[in-house]
Amino acid sequence: MPLRRPRSLSGLLLIGFTLVTLPLLMAVLNATWEMRRLTQQSEALVRHSTEATRQTEELFHLSASLERTARLYALLADPPLEQSLVQHENNYQKALAALKRLTQDAETSSRLDQLSLAGHALKQAVEAHSAGDPQLSKSIEQFSKLSESVTMVAGSTTASIDNELSHLQSSALTTQRDLLWQAAALIPVTAFILLVFVSLLVRPIRQIDQAISELGRGAFTRAVAIQGPSDLERLGRQLEWLRVRLLDLATEKNRFLRHISHELKTPLANIREGTELLLEDAVGPLGDGPREIVVILRENGRRLQRMIENLLSFSAWQAKSVGLELSEFDLTAVVRSVVDAQALTLTAHRIQLDLNIEPVEITADRSKLRLMLDNLLSNAIKFTPDAGTISIRAQLERGLLVLDVGDSGPGIPLEDRERIFEAFYTGKAREGGHVRGTGIGLSVVMEFVQAHGGSIELVDGVYKGAHFRVRLPMHNRQSHLTENRDV
Repeated sequence: MPLRRPRSLSGLLLIGFTLVTLPLLMAVLNATWEMRRLTQQSEALVRHSTEATRQTEELFHLSASLERTARLYALLADPPLEQSLVQHENNYQKALAALKRLTQDAETSSRLDQLSLAGHALKQAVEAHSAGDPQLSKSIEQFSKLSESVTMVAGSTTASIDNELSHLQSSALTTQRDLLWQAAALIPVTAFILLVFVSLLVRPIRQIDQAISELGRGAFTRAVAIQGPSDLERLGRQLEWLRVRLLDLATEKNRFLRHISHELKTPLANIREGTELLLEDAVGPLGDGPREIVVILRENGRRLQRMIENLLSFSAWQAKSVGLELSEFDLTAVVRSVVDAQALTLTAHRIQLDLNIEPVEITADRSKLRLMLDNLLSNAIKFTPDAGTISIRAQLERGLLVLDVGDSGPGIPLEDRERIFEAFYTGKAREGGHVRGTGIGLSVVMEFVQAHGGSIELVDGVYKGAHFRVRLPMHNRQSHLTENRDV
């Protein structure tokens, strides 16, 4: 039966945690078992060495007491000395038996047997012979010679303990090496398990992150499909529902903008045609006062037309129905055309224009760059007081076209700076502003700058009022055409 992958995120995390901790737990248990085994061997060795040392010292003492009592009995023939000798011999035999149980060396065991026989022989000689008997003296001398073997037994016992200690140290080093190898083997195993489960989690999380980023950028065309645990798949379905909902809202908004813009263009065209006829004296000559009013009507008609064009451009861009039409052109000519279109407004409000354009051929979408410059200039005019100054500068800087548009107006309040590039955000009304905009001019600028792969930012400390700085990469036209075809 094939193994089934857990469908829920919690189940996947639980299994991953179990698989990661299981080898570690087994390693800990194995290390604990080995440490316990070494501890038990150490305790046994300590007990063995302590007992062997005690029995060896006891054997030395009993051997000397047994020989001393036998020699006194040979001189005095005192019955209490005989009883004492029997008692010493019994304890002597017990010490030999205990020491023999502790040793595993055959040679040491043989020496202990000889000492035991010598003790028996001495006891029997005391019981069978009277004081002064030469046979008793001979037995005492034989026991005295054999008692020297006790020293050799003590040395053998010490050597045996040292041997066991060396063996224990070797076993400890072997165990330590084995544990280190086990720990080293656990590292790649644990890393592999972590890699497997991280890969199972990272892919759906990356898909969710990408989907949220696309929704945040306003890209609603690609469906959200998350593959992974059921919890994340359910979240993916919710994001897909949100994408569809946002797409419907964006479509409705763009449809409304297109309809209202087209509806406004027809009466506006009639108004502009009427003002042109009046200025051409088609219905008779106009006096200075009426002519000035008609000029103002024509100027505001043009301004309203630019706003409507901004609405249409914004709607078309949001609908992804337009792309970049790249061409190579002179930047100075485009800037001059934008300035000429605004010349009447600049003159009417006595605004000084400071131009410093570096002659350069750039590759970009000419119409969008022109509309972007027009919006930035219109925004500067709108908030520049009469007799103020507007500066437009353009230069190359490390492969980038840097375009600065600054004015001497009141500037942009801090509370509006984070939202000035949002569509339809107009901010607070400012004193000295000539016309309140639709709130899409700067959002169109942002869209067009990003479409060219550039950036726009607010700069402080250079001009008195607002200062917008646009950076556009100096792209190759052929590479841009290839990118558009790929898209």
